[in-house]
Amino acid sequence: MFVSMMLSVNSLFLIDAVSNVLHYSGETQYNRDKLLQGQGVDTPLSDTGHQQAMAAGRYLKDLHFTNVFVSNLQRAMQTAEIILGNNIHSSATEMVLDPLLRERGFGVAEGKPKEHLKNMANAAGLACRDYTPPGGETLEQVRTRFRKFLKTLYKSMVEDHESAFSPHLSDPEEPVINGLADDGVKSVPVHALVVSHGAFIRVSVRHLIEDLQCSVPVGVRINQLFSPCPNTGISRFIFSLCREESGLQVSRIHCVFVNRKEHLEELKLCN
Repeated sequence: MFVSMMLSVNSLFLIDAVSNVLHYSGETQYNRDKLLQGQGVDTPLSDTGHQQAMAAGRYLKDLHFTNVFVSNLQRAMQTAEIILGNNIHSSATEMVLDPLLRERGFGVAEGKPKEHLKNMANAAGLACRDYTPPGGETLEQVRTRFRKFLKTLYKSMVEDHESAFSPHLSDPEEPVINGLADDGVKSVPVHALVVSHGAFIRVSVRHLIEDLQCSVPVGVRINQLFSPCPNTGISRFIFSLCREESGLQVSRIHCVFVNRKEHLEELKLCN
């Protein structure tokens, strides 16, 4: 027996930790002041952050999000609420708060300037991304959290969308990219919005691409996939799930795009 299902995941990320990472959510005052937040500093969006989230919401307004998963830190929750509030189809979709999506913990470096973390990393002879401050999370610990979240995601998709499984559904063809909000999802029946944080997502994307062999857009270099992203940048991944006698399996993961930021252009025009 083989039945399959396609799942699209949009991820909105907050770059409130170290310098480079996918997907800012809305800006916070700590972002503006170049201070680390991590998990222990739970700050709200700044005025600019609200504007950025509004712009992302307008950009995504015509997409139907069947599921929404959000970090339970307030900057992520506010971003998700604003996006859903602007959405034509998904304003009533339940927002599942999941601590597995929290930012990477930075221990003693939280609340301090990012330059302080860089100095500690330099003193240890490590790149900032690879350094774990006292009391902070290692990259492997963050990767383990993401793997746990993926299991939660798959389980929810199966329980909530049983009818989307089909014995005749094959893996999708490479999506045509037109620079539109619905790139890659026109034939995908299940569409999740995931709002998390920058350092966490950087580890997650590396896991998808390097460990799970996620396919990437044609012509995109690997270093572009791991490059810094502005607040409320958007990335999209399509998961093909199949149910076999041995259980639920992921047959394919495809990255449609990363770090998309066209929706922020309207803010530049207003300033």
